[in-house]
Amino acid sequence: MAHAKTATREVRSVSVFVLLFVLLFLLHLGLLRLPYFWDEAGHYVPAARDLLLTGSLIPHSTPSNAHPPLVMAYLALWWKAVGYTLIVTRTAMLFVASFALLGVFRLARRAANVEVAIAATICTALYPVFFVQSSLAHVDLAAAGLTFWGLLAYVENRRIATVLWFSLAVLAKETAVLAPLSLFAWELLRPFLRIRDGSEWRRMFLRRRWNSTLLLVSLAPLLLWYWFHYSRTGFVFGNPEFFRYNVQATLHPLRVLLALLMRLWQTFGYLNLWMLTLAALLAMWKPPLYDANGERPRIALETQLAFFFVTAPYVFTMAFIGGAVLARYMLPIVPLVIIVWVSTLWRRVGQWRAVVAIVAGAFAIGLFVNPPYGFSFEDTLAYRDYIVLHQHADAFIEARCPMARVLTAWPANDELTRPYLAYVTRPVRVVRIEDFSAEQVMSAAEARSEFDVALVFSTKYEPPRPLVRRWPAWDEMKMRFFGYHRDLPPLVAAQMLDGEIVFSEARNGQWVSVIELHHIVNASRHSVFPNGL
Repeated sequence: MAHAKTATREVRSVSVFVLLFVLLFLLHLGLLRLPYFWDEAGHYVPAARDLLLTGSLIPHSTPSNAHPPLVMAYLALWWKAVGYTLIVTRTAMLFVASFALLGVFRLARRAANVEVAIAATICTALYPVFFVQSSLAHVDLAAAGLTFWGLLAYVENRRIATVLWFSLAVLAKETAVLAPLSLFAWELLRPFLRIRDGSEWRRMFLRRRWNSTLLLVSLAPLLLWYWFHYSRTGFVFGNPEFFRYNVQATLHPLRVLLALLMRLWQTFGYLNLWMLTLAALLAMWKPPLYDANGERPRIALETQLAFFFVTAPYVFTMAFIGGAVLARYMLPIVPLVIIVWVSTLWRRVGQWRAVVAIVAGAFAIGLFVNPPYGFSFEDTLAYRDYIVLHQHADAFIEARCPMARVLTAWPANDELTRPYLAYVTRPVRVVRIEDFSAEQVMSAAEARSEFDVALVFSTKYEPPRPLVRRWPAWDEMKMRFFGYHRDLPPLVAAQMLDGEIVFSEARNGQWVSVIELHHIVNASRHSVFPNGL
């Protein structure tokens, strides 16, 4: 009988997975052929391609940052089996996203019920950061999905499965180690808290006392990877610049405080998540509802505390590390928050489905409408605008001046020099600067003889009507601690470089321009630009 129930459950899981994948694939249909974007182009795709071509787990065409190789190996296997194309990469990542959503569904169903699981899964899938990351070749969503499966095995007291899932999670991204470590700390604290919860799950859990130290076994694959990386490169945590940017330069007390506030915002409020948080907090003032089975139950306190002991360390740790305070780093915990909030609404609000529908609609709107504050392009469909703009500008440069030396900044330098990223068909010579701030452009202007054309573009979103009035002191702190700078407008950059804009395009607050230098054209127009401008 138990075997039959297990088989039925697995069949249902496969059916849910197929449904999730089909829906995600259809929703991403217009995005599957987009060239690689930002960190995809800068590290993950080159690293996976190196593994495909050479079999080396250590990339050579891009600096190694010591990220574990599971996702890159996964992509390389797909390319080996099906072929290296954009749609293969995107589809492979959609499989990962579908598996992560299945983990959210199973975890929410185990913690609450099927209704909560369906609603939480829909909200997670439509949450802008999760939706966009679903088809991007990054490692964060894979680590998040494997963490959800590890948590599911943990609350079901399946020891070997817990170790397996968490071991895979840390091989997807090293920060996934926070989950088993946090649960280990929770196991040590539990006996002192004397929690009283009359649920059947807790009684079963206490009868099958957890062997806390088993959680530490999942650290072994990460330690082995670091040993291997050190033996090949001489560095444990990636190249020195990567370690400095993500760890050494982030430990100033004021920066930690500011980053902590940003992490809390990303966990509870970012991109319309505040609507769900506010609704759940207001719902807590209402008494529980009753149905045919009596009072609607809450998520078991033990499970809620397990969620808390994973969420809190993620928030605090990510305030200490990570040079870029990216929202995708919080993907392992945001769905846990969504599950708890949706369960709260289900328990206390009669029209909870309507509230969840409004939240899901707000998430969908957040994909298309820029918020009144700064955000990363990779968090909404703004990333598509970025890619389209760069496709047009890069194609213009390749068609009109293929022999020119192009001044630009990362990641456009990779787009122009690596045809396999799908922006150009052959490499273009590049002179790189750090960004398009006044200081960098002025420095480039002093060496105009080293380049012929400049490709300038917006590297961040500046809201035309910001939610909060610009505060000079805040701008200074962002410049000091978070690498903030202001991109010069194209006309100003053209004046400083003694050139004229020959191509310009803008979309939804982003822009890109190609600047032709005057003295280069006057000196040797035909030799530099054989096809003319």
